Amino acid sequence: MSIGRVQGPSLKLIVEKEREIQKFKKEKYWQLYIEIENPELELKCTKDFFSKDELDKLNELVGEKINIETKKTTQNVPPGPPFDLTSLQTESYKLYGITPSNTLKAAQSLYLAGLISYPRTSSQKLPSSVDYKSILEILKVRYKVSKLITKDKPIEGKKTDPAHPSIYPTGNKQILTGHEEKIYELIVKRFLALFCDEAIIDRKRISGKIEDLTFSTSGYHIRKKSWMEFYPTKSNEREIPDVNGEKNISKKRIEEKETQPPKRYSPASILSELEKRNLGTKATRAAILETLFDRGYVKGRSIEATALGISLINTLEKYSPIIIDEKLTKELQDEMDEIVETSQKTTPELLEKEDKILEKAKEAIIKIAKEFEKKEGLIGRELMNAREEQIEIEREENTLNLCPLCKKDKLRITYSPKNRKFFIACSGYPKCKNTYSLPPYGKINQTGKNCEKCGFPLLMTLQKGKRPWIFCFNTECKTNKERIKKYKEKLEEKKN
Repeated sequence: MSIGRVQGPSLKLIVEKEREIQKFKKEKYWQLYIEIENPELELKCTKDFFSKDELDKLNELVGEKINIETKKTTQNVPPGPPFDLTSLQTESYKLYGITPSNTLKAAQSLYLAGLISYPRTSSQKLPSSVDYKSILEILKVRYKVSKLITKDKPIEGKKTDPAHPSIYPTGNKQILTGHEEKIYELIVKRFLALFCDEAIIDRKRISGKIEDLTFSTSGYHIRKKSWMEFYPTKSNEREIPDVNGEKNISKKRIEEKETQPPKRYSPASILSELEKRNLGTKATRAAILETLFDRGYVKGRSIEATALGISLINTLEKYSPIIIDEKLTKELQDEMDEIVETSQKTTPELLEKEDKILEKAKEAIIKIAKEFEKKEGLIGRELMNAREEQIEIEREENTLNLCPLCKKDKLRITYSPKNRKFFIACSGYPKCKNTYSLPPYGKINQTGKNCEKCGFPLLMTLQKGKRPWIFCFNTECKTNKERIKKYKEKLEEKKN
């Protein structure tokens, strides 16, 4: 177990989100839709109904008239600014599901190969000193986008970094695969987009009112794609006709829904939140998040605080709140950032400031150590109980079906520290030594479904860069025997 200056406040953010979710109470509500004639078009009521009685009063809508109006607007959409590390990590997770730490690893590898600039930057500026014009000349031809390049100077963002410019491609070329290829392509395409016109989107909103209720629908069409022609964007155009004047309501329908709890952080959104609060640095945030996962404090792509993570924060809030004090961490980070920004010239004033910050950090560490020492026994007991509770939860989550050999105990997904592999074993070991092997790579999850052939639980393996594989682990199952037979036949074909 571990906790630290940034690790503590970061975990506290995730735990606070989990507390919000746990307190949340779902509530039923209904949404009302109507369909008009000539042309046929469905409109949604902008109001959600939390009372069925209120909704029942609207039973006579079919056959009534509604006055419809179409409003058109034009939206100019510029490309995103040059990538700093956090925005690159956020974008790669949004588009490809690549975690922040894997994005940093790929970017670092690309930098060492001379394909991109230094990635650990918080700058969104692209100064002329990087000779972006020469790079642009190479890449616009290579990516066949010369006709779309219309600007001599790139778009820039607000963020700066005194040490490094934004992330940009160098123009060098190399064969790439996997994450490195995706990250490189993303950096190149963002760079090219900086020199393009804004995209133009035509938007329509069709609406009408019945008494105090507004019904509407909307759509859009991309009139000028510009940078959207080559940059990976997620957009679903929806073209709708112009509708104006009085229309007849031909149908209505009601959808029953439930209010949803706050969304958990994703690896990308927690990184953005840490940056916003100035917790950690551009180079350490992804590593801190990885540590939270490795320690078992959090889990899942939609980041959920585990029982151990929640207990750790509860314990520290009770006995040593200074360790997870976001304010203290932020103040130290702000002061260190200020020194970095003004450190080009060493002056007596700057040296004095550095000494003050070091003294402040020293005082904080001494205070934390004294507090911790006083309550070490209490903290230790609570954390030991939390760890045992976490082990029990994990044991329960990994328990499968009844062991077919001893027919007494249950099968369980188990980890072997010696072989560094997961396998399935009977919980009655050593009396029952029944085991099943599992794929050596990737994370193993339960699916909640059973095999149609043998009734064993179906498992799913998740591996980076590959589709999830759902499989039956029973070696005696027909599906496995058929799969092994086909595999052997393929091997024989290759030999011949």
